Amino acid sequence: MRPAYLASTIRAAEERALEVVAEGALMQRAAAGLATHLGRFLREQRGKAYAARVLFAVGSGNNGGDALYAAARLAARGVRVAAWLTSDRVHQGGWAAFRRAGGRRLTPVQAIAALPEVDLVVDGVLGIGGRAGLPDQVAVFASACRDLDVPVAAVDLPSGLDADSPGRGGGESFAARYTVTFAGLKLCHVLEPAASRCGRIEIVDIGVALPEPDVRCWGEADLAAHWPFPGASSDKYSRGVVGIDAGSATYPGAGVLVALGAANAGAGMVRFLGHEASADLIRHRLPNVVTAVGRVQAWVLGSGWGDRPDGAARVREAVATGLPVLIDADGLRHLPPDGLESALLTPHAGELAALLGVTRAEVETDPITAARAAASRWRTTVLLKGATQYVAERHGAISLALPGPAWTAQAGSGDVLAGICGSLLAAGLSPRQAALAGASVQALVARQHSGPFPPSRAVDDLPAWWLAFDLEVFDRSKLSCSCASRVRAAWSLALDRAKPYCAHTALLPL
Repeated sequence: MRPAYLASTIRAAEERALEVVAEGALMQRAAAGLATHLGRFLREQRGKAYAARVLFAVGSGNNGGDALYAAARLAARGVRVAAWLTSDRVHQGGWAAFRRAGGRRLTPVQAIAALPEVDLVVDGVLGIGGRAGLPDQVAVFASACRDLDVPVAAVDLPSGLDADSPGRGGGESFAARYTVTFAGLKLCHVLEPAASRCGRIEIVDIGVALPEPDVRCWGEADLAAHWPFPGASSDKYSRGVVGIDAGSATYPGAGVLVALGAANAGAGMVRFLGHEASADLIRHRLPNVVTAVGRVQAWVLGSGWGDRPDGAARVREAVATGLPVLIDADGLRHLPPDGLESALLTPHAGELAALLGVTRAEVETDPITAARAAASRWRTTVLLKGATQYVAERHGAISLALPGPAWTAQAGSGDVLAGICGSLLAAGLSPRQAALAGASVQALVARQHSGPFPPSRAVDDLPAWWLAFDLEVFDRSKLSCSCASRVRAAWSLALDRAKPYCAHTALLPL
């Protein structure tokens, strides 16, 4: 699990470090790490760093100082460095080092004119204290870098992004191919669409002790550790029976998609008790789904309900059972006022805005605050769906699911996700774990089969998701022995099942 931090958390940690280290030590560590990574980027692009042309866009703050000291280090290694000072002020120590190293100063016009000839632009204009957007002159330069496809390496974060924001509607920013950040990830590095502007991210340890993270980001190892793989003694009840009340005459497909998500995620039994229009379609697609009343270990409600007069009563009835309940889509209109202790709410931004009585733009601008507000208001877990999928817990903790491709942004994906998460609730995962695992596996499958596949097609790839898991990406030293053995056992089982269909199974890694 990767930690990410608010700018204020990073700033406070740096201030504590400055109390015990020599003046300028943190900047020199940052500059040394930055220069190392810039040299690596140049070698990747052109085979060597020597004689490369690097143009630094330098602001007035510490970010500019980091960039200038790094430029001086590169110049000592034979890199030809030039700088455009985007402000009337500059970090004096960094500028002196840059000049001593033979660095050349460019005017704004010279900087833009030099772009076709440079190998790399280093964005050191703004840091974590910067606001969203760029001054006009810098915005023109950033746009020219994109138009000319000049690779950009950002110092700490691409200038123009707000360190704490997902970057919607914030004005112009640099689009970096690489970002070298210090101490730890900032929120803009992991929240979309800002994260897509950061490119590949490298973290430089500058000796700052960070506290508990503000946001936790799931990785593939977390997904493997929490996925409920069946064992030798498993039966349909230990794997979980998920009850589904979804669909309507108007939206029968929603019920089908929820059932597909639950069945393909490995539920021991799917019991569909929703609208008959959906049930008729499900019988043909999934004959293993049961449509009779009986034992249920978790409920999925609301997908495709439309205007359902008894919606509030149905939600109250399910909540009263004490079982885990996932409430999606139209079911969110019928939440009880007194909280939902063991529920999982799965709104998208528009639905969350309606729940909170705010605009969709407010949710998209500050999704973390909105998700936290809903989790606190209903005393439960909230999965806010979107390009970044946020899981908020009632006490305020925020986690992010694994990211997926933009192809999944289509009608029906949320219905499938509701079914996946419902099956995980029935298998015994907590609402937080079910939300993160469900959203993550859907994203992982979409990444492996990226393209405009409709949800009804993409969900068919779900049972084989672990076949595409490359176990080498897991840091096994961080996995418990039971987790590692469980993952290996699942991998071996999947290979055994795949042998009749694979001509070259022996070539697959064990």
